[in-house]
Order: sequence, then structure tokens, then C-alpha cells
Amino acid sequence: MEGLTRAMSEAVCGLLQRAVGWPVIYSKRRVKEPFMCGTNDKFRNTTNPLPRKIIIYKCQYFFSRWMKKEHQFFSLLLKNINITMVATPRPGSPYAGRPSSSGSTHTKVEEELHEMAGIDYDKVTIKRNPSVAVLYEEALTYEQGTVISSAGALCAYSGKKTGRSPKDKRIVEEETSSKDIWWGPVNTPISEKVFLINRERAIDYLNTRPRLYVFDGFAGWDPKYRIKVRVVASRAYHLLFMRNMLIRPTEEELENFGTPDFTIFNAGEFPANRYTTGMTSTTSVSVNFKRAEMVILGTEYAGEMKKGIFTVMHYLMPKAGVLSLHSSANEGPDGDVSLFFGLSGTGKTTLSADPKRKLIGDDEHCWSDQGIFNIEGGCYAKCIDLSAEKEPDIFNAIKFGSILENVVLDEETRVVDYSDDFLTENTRCAYPIYHIPNAKLPCMGGHPKNIILLTCDAFGVLPPVSKLTPEQAMYHFISGYTTKVPGTEDGIVEPTATFSACFGAPFLVLHPQRYATMLAQKMSEHKANAWLINTGWIGGKAGVAKRCPLKYTRAILDAIHNGELANAEYQDYDVFNLKVPTKVSNVPDELLDPRKIWQGTAEEFNASLHKVAGMFVENFKTYEDQAAPETLAAGPKL
Repeated sequence: MEGLTRAMSEAVCGLLQRAVGWPVIYSKRRVKEPFMCGTNDKFRNTTNPLPRKIIIYKCQYFFSRWMKKEHQFFSLLLKNINITMVATPRPGSPYAGRPSSSGSTHTKVEEELHEMAGIDYDKVTIKRNPSVAVLYEEALTYEQGTVISSAGALCAYSGKKTGRSPKDKRIVEEETSSKDIWWGPVNTPISEKVFLINRERAIDYLNTRPRLYVFDGFAGWDPKYRIKVRVVASRAYHLLFMRNMLIRPTEEELENFGTPDFTIFNAGEFPANRYTTGMTSTTSVSVNFKRAEMVILGTEYAGEMKKGIFTVMHYLMPKAGVLSLHSSANEGPDGDVSLFFGLSGTGKTTLSADPKRKLIGDDEHCWSDQGIFNIEGGCYAKCIDLSAEKEPDIFNAIKFGSILENVVLDEETRVVDYSDDFLTENTRCAYPIYHIPNAKLPCMGGHPKNIILLTCDAFGVLPPVSKLTPEQAMYHFISGYTTKVPGTEDGIVEPTATFSACFGAPFLVLHPQRYATMLAQKMSEHKANAWLINTGWIGGKAGVAKRCPLKYTRAILDAIHNGELANAEYQDYDVFNLKVPTKVSNVPDELLDPRKIWQGTAEEFNASLHKVAGMFVENFKTYEDQAAPETLAAGPKL
């Protein structure tokens, strides 16, 4: 009997959910009030806020009465459903159901999604560009585990995936783009047929959701080059994330938005079929340039959408003569712009956050004929070990409207413990850029005066600062060198070299030489200086010596920005053939030359220097086929 009545319960759950558009849950626990959750008022008392969900309780409550009073039960059920459908919810309530009439007028966005993707607007409530407050309500109501932190940020959880899945990224191989793509480990091809299979799987899933969220916004602050992006997602958390990361349209821009240039279908709650040709797991992140679409399956990590749009810009912008860059940027009081390139752990975010300079952006930029512009409308900062003392701007940006991902917080006080990596070390916060007090709005600047390539050399052989020729800038830009040190990742027991082309290989679409050539041309045209700054170890390798003190790195940057190093005296640094300044204000002279401060023997230093140089040479063999001869000649000489 129990099995039968449970099946009957679940059947009624399904009927109720389709009727009222709310989650209807079968529960084995009996409580005092049927049909209610989240309110102490009777379900049929429509003058008070409606319940957030309906719970059908254990069969003793329902079906014992149903068997005895079948007519009365269904009369009550129909009466309640009728009241629900005609009740007028409070202003702004996210719980209003779909109009029941098939002749209802549909919005332009609903019509577009129906025609383009087959979204069934008669079964799915579609919310376009909802406010932050509404997205908070929706996430707290429908997404398990979501809470508000003591600072007012929405704490959301991305499930099993707490970081990007680069091995599951795919680019559709089709005739309009295949000749341009840099195929290989970074860009793995799939056929158009497989993409359509995944797309249909994603849309079928989205059509089963009671509500979908749509955000229309822009990528790129320069109106001449920005693209219109539409995000379709089933989680309010995902939409709030992209509301922060894209550029938010004005009411007039939204009214005249028109057809998007690119659309993301995020069905990350639903897995890919790993037996589909070309799939290696239940996660799939695929981009189709011909259809201007991206489909996400099997991962709820919001960063996939952010970097997906960056991948799109890495393809579209160079074709328009605009250089796309994985960099941060800031601007001095006199309008001088600096670009900062660097992989994780090199200090890109920390060093670009300078109280004496305006922040243009922290991660993704483009360099056009008019100057620099940020691609994004927000920032996506790491939160592990975050503190008000070390990163006051980021710490204070975490407030209402921000999203904290996968953090651990006190159950009672809701205070976040930023040192806790129980769920992941990749805890993150996404916030709109206007949460940063010294952000420059709009996020645009002139042509860069200084190009700063950051590295963290754990072998202790690269100088704290070197001046680069345009050819050396291309070489080190393509190389994208840094090192991982013991303790940062499992299995790392000694300093390990890491190379990521253009300081962002996972997001490149074209061959790295394309971006490097454009960078060299723009540097030459606008007479920008290029610098290689080592924020890593000096005097020896990691474990023996110490990292270059932050105060000295900041002093070096000050000397770059005030023009001191542009007119300094330099000496040659062999093997890498770098130009190293002999003096920098507020920096000890011996610190500038790795040989002078080396704590071991000269033989040990030379061995370490040649080891690092050899790793550069070996890594660059990947790019020799398309690299310019002058770029190849700018590398280390063994």
C-alpha cells in the first residue's frame, strides 16, 4: 500500500506543479498545515503572501481522507488551485504563475527564444533582466543551500565542479572559421552534428524547468566594438553572475536591444551524454562561431560563461583589427595607461590595484585604434585567504549585489571564513566594477604607455625588472612563463615551470603569433615600453631564498610610471639577453642583479640559469611553425 500511495502522491505532485507553477514536494513528515511552507497563514487566505512551495505530506494524511471523502478532497483541491491562479500576488513577487490562456500575448524575447531554440513559453516562465533583489529572492527560494552572507553577498554553490573544465571545451569545426582556429589541445574540434545533439539536449532540459532567466547585456565598453550577448539559464545564481560580469544596458538600450550577436544556453545542471561522439565526460562546454552560440552541460561553475565570452572576443576582435588581451589595466593621474599580464600567483590583480591609479579592469581588455577598453562590467576575484588588510578594495566590494562562490561561512552569523578551503581553494567573488571606489567609468582609456609582463620565477635567476625590445616582448608574451611551487597543488614537490601562451592559452582561438604580432605593431605605433617584472624568488630558488618583497616591486612600478626607468642606465644580462637597470629608487642595487645576490656558488647559479633558459627554448618549439623569425631570435641563447 505504501508504494502505491507514494506513486499516487508523486502523480498528484506532478499535476499540482503543472497547475500552479510552484515546486510540489512529496514528504514523509506530517506537519500541522497542509499545502503550506514558509507562512503561517491558510493557503486560501490570498490577502497574505503566498507560500513558496506546496508540500504533499505522507499518505496517512492525504489518502486516508481521499479514500473516505474523495469528492470533498477534490473539491478542496480544485478550489485551492483556482484561488491560486486568480490571486494577485504582492507587487514584485517572483511567484506569479504563467497566464493560463493559450491566446496570451508573449514578449518579443519569448517569441525569439521560441523561434530560435524551441523554448516553450507556455510551460516556462521567462524572466528577462530581473533586478538584483528579484534574483536574490529567486535564488534563495529555489536553489538549495543558497544564503546571504553577513556582508550582504549572495552565497551560491556550483556543485561538483568548482573550477573550469578546459579538457571538456570544444569548438565546432565548420567552414566559416575552421581555417582560422588554432587547433590542438586548447581548441578541440567537434562536428556540427554533435553540437546540435548537445544543443537539443540542453534546450530539452531547459524546457522542463518551471522558470528560466534571461539576461541581455554587452561585452566590450567601446560602443563601436561591443557585442550583444544573451544568457539563458535555469539558475538565478548564474544570471546574477553574468549580470555582474557583462555590461548592464540602460533601459533604452534594453528596449532597443534587438537580436543578440551571441547566445549562451546554460543547462549546466543536466549532464552531457558521455557516449556522444567527441565527449570525454558528462561535462561539455562547446562554442559554435557559425551559429554564434555556446552550450553548457554538466557543470554549474559560472566561470565557464565568463571565459566563454572571452573566447568569443578572442576570435571576433582580431578579425576587426582589435587586439584582445588577458590582462588587467589601470590609468594614472595624467591619463597614462598600463597593461599588466600575468598568470595566477604573479600579482596581476594586486599590482594593478594601485590607490594612486584608476582601475580600468582586472582581467580582460581590448586594444583598438582608439585605445584600451574593458570587455567586462565586473570583476571575478579569488577569495582564498582574503582579508581587509591585504586586499581592502576586493574585501569591501563584497556586499549586496555580489556573489560569493563555494565559500564556507558560520551557520549562525553568516560570516564568511575566507581561509577555509573545505569545498575548494578556488573560492571566488563576482561583483560589478562600480563596487571598486577608484574604478574608471566608463572602463576605457588611451593607448598604453607601459606593457608589464609579470612572472613568478621560483628558480631565482630572472631579474626583478628588465626592459624588453618589441621582439623580446613578443617572445615572452607568447611564452607566458611562471612557476608553480610546492604547496600550491597536489604532487608539486619542487619548483615547476609553467608556460601559457599569451598569458591565457585556455582562451586563445587563433595562433598565439597572431596576437603577438598585433601587440608588437601597436607597441611600435604608440611607442609603448615593455617590461618583464619578476615577482618571484631572488637570491636562490624557492625553499632557500625569499620572494622579492612587495614594497620593492611597487617601487619598481612607481619608477616605471614616473618615467625614471625610461631614462635609466642599463647593463646586459647574458643568456636571456635582457637589459637590467643599474639603479631604481628605493630598491637596493644588489637586488637588481640575480648574480650579485645569489646565495650559492657561481656554478650553481649558471646551472640554474641555463636550466630555465632550456625550458624556454623547449617550450617555444610548439610555436616555431608560425612564429616570426625576429621573435625566434629574441629568445635565450644557450
